[in-house]
Amino acid sequence: MSGTISLSQLVLQASIPVQLVMGALLAASLTSWAVILAKRGLLARIQNQAIAFEAKFWSGGSLADLYEGLRRGRDPEEGLPQIFRAGYEEYTRQQSLKGQTDDALAAVQRQMRVAMSRETEKLEGGLSLLATIGSTSPYVGLLGTVWGIINAFVAIGNVKQATLASVAPGIAEALIATAIGLFAAIPAVIAYNFFTARVDSIENRFSTFAEEMTGIVERGLRGGSRNA
Repeated sequence: MSGTISLSQLVLQASIPVQLVMGALLAASLTSWAVILAKRGLLARIQNQAIAFEAKFWSGGSLADLYEGLRRGRDPEEGLPQIFRAGYEEYTRQQSLKGQTDDALAAVQRQMRVAMSRETEKLEGGLSLLATIGSTSPYVGLLGTVWGIINAFVAIGNVKQATLASVAPGIAEALIATAIGLFAAIPAVIAYNFFTARVDSIENRFSTFAEEMTGIVERGLRGGSRNA
């Protein structure tokens, strides 16, 4: 084996099964990075929208003005604005029906829970894929490792005297398969843990807002002070 052989040559000279394993791992790595970048942008956007919306919500204006501002806005409604909209629309509908306060409040809470579930599902999308890639990639890489070691032993059996040149290709492709498996798994695991914590934090913000919104709606239904 030449001392100047490159990594690309090792990959190209690897056996077909090992090349297939490497290709699958590279595809998994690219997929995980696509999910990571998309999820990072989504969570940052939802977080920023939540902070901005809460500032408007507690600025002292009426719920009606806040709702109209959302309707006239050009930005897509995600996260807290969507939860607020679902609750406020049900609140105004219940006011027009003039039913029992407890029933109206339950209906508003139900609509906010539905909206919150939809937004949470959006936040959690792709996390299971990251978990799958992070947990399975090392084992897929291990499959390539085992195959490369088998090739190395076969090469030893085919020569009368074992030399480094005879076993190096099999050992090299085994190590490369292991490395690619870790390269695919480690970022996916780190991103999964990081995004899970971020999603939990945003979900807690959703739940806190829903409770605060419920209190305001209850006061409005009972003739409280905040102007709706």
